[in-house]
Amino acid sequence: MSSPAATTVAAGEPVVAAASPRRPRRQRPGRGVKRSGIVPLLLLSPAGLVILALTTVPIGYLIWMSFTDASQRMLFTGEYDVVGLRQYRDILTDPEFWRSFVRTVLFTGAMVAGSVLLGMGVAQLLGKLGRVLRFAVTVVLIFAWAMPNVASSMVWGWLFQPGYGIGNWLLTQTHLFGDVTDTNWADRPWLALTCIWMLIVWQAVPFIALTLNAAQTQVDASYYEAARLDGASEWRVYWTITLHFLRPTLLLVTILSIIWDFNVFNQIWLISKGGPDGATSTLGVYAYRNAFVSFHFGAGSAIAVLTTLLLLVLTAFYIRSLVRTGEEL
Repeated sequence: MSSPAATTVAAGEPVVAAASPRRPRRQRPGRGVKRSGIVPLLLLSPAGLVILALTTVPIGYLIWMSFTDASQRMLFTGEYDVVGLRQYRDILTDPEFWRSFVRTVLFTGAMVAGSVLLGMGVAQLLGKLGRVLRFAVTVVLIFAWAMPNVASSMVWGWLFQPGYGIGNWLLTQTHLFGDVTDTNWADRPWLALTCIWMLIVWQAVPFIALTLNAAQTQVDASYYEAARLDGASEWRVYWTITLHFLRPTLLLVTILSIIWDFNVFNQIWLISKGGPDGATSTLGVYAYRNAFVSFHFGAGSAIAVLTTLLLLVLTAFYIRSLVRTGEEL
């Protein structure tokens, strides 16, 4: 008996008829779409409300305040006038603003360069150490990074206090700079900048070193073996292989370092308060003096807005390079 799923053609060869597939059940339009669209919104709404309350609202109020002449009068009477772009005009024509801006850019470049270079060196060192030493160095780096910057800034200031600072005492014992026991670092521009630079680099190196070391451990060891078999030196291996794979991570930590160092305030204020004679006064210190020392809240808000815009311009090139690097990889 022939199967009902087969027919015979003139040549006598059977041809199997394909079974018709089942048609998928049609959903009513709008049912699945509405549910899948509402559920994520409900899940994200608590976090969205927190972001709106703690981020968007203060930023919006800061921008609004920058268009007013809010000052000490507002604290007692609540009165202020809307002055439009006058605050921005006055700030952009103030020579002190541009001096603070140039000082901030140069100081940020020095801090980022020192942090990234030393972080790369420590990350490479972690890869060469044994298991026990690597664990000990990692713990020390984490403790240094986890210390609040206010506490570490105060301790750092004590290290270089004139008369009893242990930093001054150690430098005196080396006999390289003579007797510096009574030297006040905060009273000399270059010494104040050097002291703040060492503090910020010391605080930034742990994060950069641990991040780069984590990325370096993901590089396939076969690349290093092949390069060494070809006779490449260790410097050549690091330059050609390690840096190639670390490039996206390196760009990322550089962007973060620029953002953090550009906005440094606590360390500068606690050690030198922007002195001596404004030698360490960055845009953060300049904004603080206007807003909370002179009580010109409108001017301080305008400086903060301008600082944010300048920071976006400075980091835009790095973000573009990071995106391009990610596309190439």
